[in-house]
Amino acid sequence: MPAAAQHRRTRRARIARTLAVAAAGAGVLALPLVGASTASAATSAGNTSTTVAGYPNNLDGWIRESLAIMAEKRIPGSYNGIHRNIIRESSGNPAAINLWDSNAAKGTPSKGLLQVIDPTFTAYHVAGTSFDPFDPVANITAACNYAAARYGSIDNVFGAY
Repeated sequence: MPAAAQHRRTRRARIARTLAVAAAGAGVLALPLVGASTASAATSAGNTSTTVAGYPNNLDGWIRESLAIMAEKRIPGSYNGIHRNIIRESSGNPAAINLWDSNAAKGTPSKGLLQVIDPTFTAYHVAGTSFDPFDPVANITAACNYAAARYGSIDNVFGAY
């Protein structure tokens, strides 16, 4: 484009644009700092609920507590294997109960995070955990104990078991 046809910015327009860009840049730089302090406060406030063993009282904490117990008892399994199966079986709901499948039709519905029926829970219960099949850590640990006996590990389970 010839020089005569180019639009020329006035000095005032250049200064205004420079200030606008600088202000926007400063705002962008400030956002991560504001967000980080807010996130920290929310995280520390959210971690006030813990299990008896001191793990966060959420899916991550239940899996980690169960893995610690499993390591003591030499029950194989990984975080990813447990998490994958929990999401498939109960979507992470420790109060999940299946009232429609063949087990339920026989009077023994599947319960908890890993959808264990009462006879299996009782047979594979791990000492030191609750006797309640809806207790997240007890449910995970018993189910992983069963999966280890039947399939070698919960990591080898990719469907209903």
